[in-house]
Amino acid sequence: MAKHEFQTEVGQLLKLMTHSLYSNKEIFVRELVSNCSDAIDKLEYLKLTDDKLKGYETTPAINIKIDEEDNSITIADNGIGMNEEDLIASIGTIAKSGTKSFVEALSGDAKKDSNLIGQFGVGFYSVFMVADSVDVISKKAGEDQAYKWSSDGTGSFDLSPCVKEDAGTVIYIKMKEEEISEFVNKSRIETIVKKYSNHIPFPIFLNYKEEVTEELSEEEMAKDEKDRKTPETTIENKREQANEATALWSQPKARLKADDYNEFYKTISHDSNEPMAYVHTKAEGVSEYTTLFYIPQTAPMDMYRVDFQPGVKLYVKRVFITDDEKELLPTYLRFVKGIIDSEDLPLNVSREILQENKVMANIKQSSVKKVLSEIKKLSKDEEKYKEFTEQYNRPLKEGVYQDHVNKDAILELVRYKSTNDKDAMTSLAAYKDRANTEQKAIFYIVGDDERVLRNSPLMESYKKNNIEVLILDDKEIDEVITPAIGQYKDWDMKDITSCEAPATEQTEEQAKEVEAEFKSIVEKIKETLGEAVSDVKTTDRLSDSPSCVVKDPNDPMAQMAAMMKSMGQEMPESAPILEINPDHAIVKSLNGCPDDSMVDTISWLLLDQAKMAEGLEIKDPVAFTQRLNTVMAKAF
Repeated sequence: MAKHEFQTEVGQLLKLMTHSLYSNKEIFVRELVSNCSDAIDKLEYLKLTDDKLKGYETTPAINIKIDEEDNSITIADNGIGMNEEDLIASIGTIAKSGTKSFVEALSGDAKKDSNLIGQFGVGFYSVFMVADSVDVISKKAGEDQAYKWSSDGTGSFDLSPCVKEDAGTVIYIKMKEEEISEFVNKSRIETIVKKYSNHIPFPIFLNYKEEVTEELSEEEMAKDEKDRKTPETTIENKREQANEATALWSQPKARLKADDYNEFYKTISHDSNEPMAYVHTKAEGVSEYTTLFYIPQTAPMDMYRVDFQPGVKLYVKRVFITDDEKELLPTYLRFVKGIIDSEDLPLNVSREILQENKVMANIKQSSVKKVLSEIKKLSKDEEKYKEFTEQYNRPLKEGVYQDHVNKDAILELVRYKSTNDKDAMTSLAAYKDRANTEQKAIFYIVGDDERVLRNSPLMESYKKNNIEVLILDDKEIDEVITPAIGQYKDWDMKDITSCEAPATEQTEEQAKEVEAEFKSIVEKIKETLGEAVSDVKTTDRLSDSPSCVVKDPNDPMAQMAAMMKSMGQEMPESAPILEINPDHAIVKSLNGCPDDSMVDTISWLLLDQAKMAEGLEIKDPVAFTQRLNTVMAKAF
């Protein structure tokens, strides 16, 4: 017997489970039964596709034994099974990115962390909410040696060879004393199975012992008490099926209720919450397939990880094929859970075939339209859609960039913060409807901080002209994706940091007079700042601020930087244009100032404070502070 230490993250997880305050501990049955079903799925697929296992005969089944004398529950399957390496990888180490994300979300607060269990199933480890100790005995199909894994859920586990005749896995659970009365109970386990696992496509049998009292005949019952036979009581082993064992998605929609869909979702997603929405489709004709997709209430914890776990399982004629293919749906819909079951794909379909297969391409295209249509239905309910956008607005934005075929449909679903209402988000359609009749563009500003963006000097002319501006405060994604939109219903998308300001009452002649009056100081500022700016000019876009910085739309470096960012590569920021407000007291005083050193100081302050107002980094904070001190000393 060899002793192994749990991976650090597993130790954290087990500590949570063994001290769990989570009230819905029954999910351990759902999690273990779901694992059994997955194991049988994998073996059934290999029996059809792997030459070594093609003659392998099994009748798929899951058996749950309730032992009231031993205070234990045993859950067994005849699926693919695990060898020594599998046991270490599957139980001793966190391999799935979703579980990693769960561990990373742990706060150390027992009550808060226990609530996380309900948001995100943690598979096998949930058994330690109810178990004093657990033994896993498993033999992998096609191999000779079986192994026994044992642990009490603390810092280590034991692993040793053992004897097991057939392939599959047996999980023996010795229950905690305080959990015995609730779970070592046939009717309780039967209720849990029917609730969560009724539509597992393999039979789930309950094995238990029951006292059986002999029934007396009418003649014997009629005898006098002294002559009447005493009925005998015996203990008999019972076995009965607890689930329907029919794939839910293959059943007619008319037979299914919302509760059926919701409980099936919980089984495949390991989520204790009900889904936000679902859509069930059966397609017939040139291509025959069934799909059942769910939108979870809460985004998967690994949604922004590169190694995210896909949520869609692929079946061919009810035979499980894969749950690890990220291209069954586009990656911007990676939050969707569900199944695709095709009648036309070959059973031995490979990943390469999936990516090139016309049948699969057709299913994928139709599935995307179904999911987007369901999201559109959600958008009719303002409160429900607010919940949706809180979770999934960002991945939808990715879809604008990724999915050119469905770009227009996705644009109708994305929501934006705006200057119109601080507390509500808007669609592009609503923005367009509110705009004045002369406006022919949708204006936006991009950055990291909503408060900074709302108070940007660049907003002054838009506020003055009562023009709505979209506030895009997720710079990492908005800076790349929003320019890619190009147009929305013939209206250009315009970044206010790089476009001309709204027209003012200033005439062309007046503008030329201002330019001539401030020509000398503009040239001095430009000379002082050198390569820190691409240009300096007067502007009529400002009313309260002395200066602002804007991007040069004609700067090839800026265009290159945008292109490189879209490919995930960084480039140095290009030099901005500094615009100064000729109506501001600082700029008026600076114009004609005879003190060259003060002109130098103020020029840099105008640039740095303009950059700071936009949330941009200033190159030399020490120099900025020194210049500011110089001006304050002069003022006093």
